[in-house]
Amino acid sequence: MGTNYYLYPASPCEACGRPYGPKHIGKSSGGWCFSLQIIPEEGINDLEDWEKLWNQEGAVIEDEYGIRINKILMEKIITIRDSLPIQSRKSDRWFVKNSAVPGPNGLVRSRIDMIHCIGHGKGTWDLIIGEFS
Repeated sequence: MGTNYYLYPASPCEACGRPYGPKHIGKSSGGWCFSLQIIPEEGINDLEDWEKLWNQEGAVIEDEYGIRINKILMEKIITIRDSLPIQSRKSDRWFVKNSAVPGPNGLVRSRIDMIHCIGHGKGTWDLIIGEFS
């Protein structure tokens, strides 16, 4: 089970004036590195790009339940993660079946496959492309 996080941009569309819909920041799942959504066509390629967006005046972050999350807490959810050393309890078969590899701080992380996970962040997050929830 995990929790998805969304950014509601501060500024409306310059062409029509309507507010933009939410952007999926990513998903926090227990025992795993944070799955950080990247959207290269929009210039969102790593955590620093998300930080620029949520630091804009008026930007709002909410979880999938509609609870507002301040930007400091969002950064901590992504960057300060750990788990009991579950890696040691996982078999090689489990890692293959779940397309995973051992990660930092006792976490599991997504295996880089260039289809779903295109890289690992500098810390406790993975760079995930495409639709996911």
